[in-house]
Amino acid sequence: LAGKSHGAGAAVSTALGVAALALFAVLAPSYLAKLLRHPGLVRHEFAHPVTGSFFGTVGISVLLLSSVIGAYSAAAQLVVWSVGAAATLALSALMLSRLLNGNAAPASVVPAWLIAGVGSLDIVVTGGAPTAGWTREVNLLAAAIGGVSALVFFVLIFSRLVHQAPLAAPMRPSKMILVAPFAVGFIAYVNLVRQVDMFAALLFYFALFLFAIIGCRLAAKPAPFSPAWWAIGFPMAALSNAALMYAGAVGGAGLQWIATILLWLLTAAVLVLAIRTLWDLAAGRLLTA
Repeated sequence: LAGKSHGAGAAVSTALGVAALALFAVLAPSYLAKLLRHPGLVRHEFAHPVTGSFFGTVGISVLLLSSVIGAYSAAAQLVVWSVGAAATLALSALMLSRLLNGNAAPASVVPAWLIAGVGSLDIVVTGGAPTAGWTREVNLLAAAIGGVSALVFFVLIFSRLVHQAPLAAPMRPSKMILVAPFAVGFIAYVNLVRQVDMFAALLFYFALFLFAIIGCRLAAKPAPFSPAWWAIGFPMAALSNAALMYAGAVGGAGLQWIATILLWLLTAAVLVLAIRTLWDLAAGRLLTA
């Protein structure tokens, strides 16, 4: 989208795609090694009401990588997308089943809960290219699960933020995840109906509204840097993509400016986060116990 609207060369998207594949190829075996060496610790992380939500990023990563692989092989894309979709739907079912057990502590209701709901929507976001007949039904299933789950989780999380103690400082950046259901929902909905209609516009503008509020609050009172700041990246990327899609469909200089500003904010944020993360890694602060 950025290449079409802002003239970015294909080399940029290719380089980013290769970098994403390489990073996944490093992180996936690393965590697998952790599972083999410390299975009890991994089970504890998975069962935890907060950290367990982040396992959903594995399925989301596989889904997003399927789009990168699609540039080289449609068959491989379908296989990878199918694996990511299966993993994401399984985790969504598990997370919902856990909630129905009851007795969830208010402190455990955090924006990261949305990862399971948004993950199902990512199935639709990345499922537009596969052409097998059954993929449309999978997309509809994922849209139903993701749309309703994300709405339920959003209400629960918003209620917790209003009525309970504020999030701890390191977790404040995760509030940006609240933007994701509406930005990702916009892209998923447009992929399903193949047009930008009024409902899509409502999703986009509410995502933009939330981004402005949360972004200003984070800028006014920033939390100390930690890997938790990466929580702002995915929602910002989704909103930037949504803005590019909406501006391309509706037109107008104002919308083009909004899309451009969001794209530059995303680029700056990712660069700063990458530099700070590498700096902490080199200084030995990133992987401390």
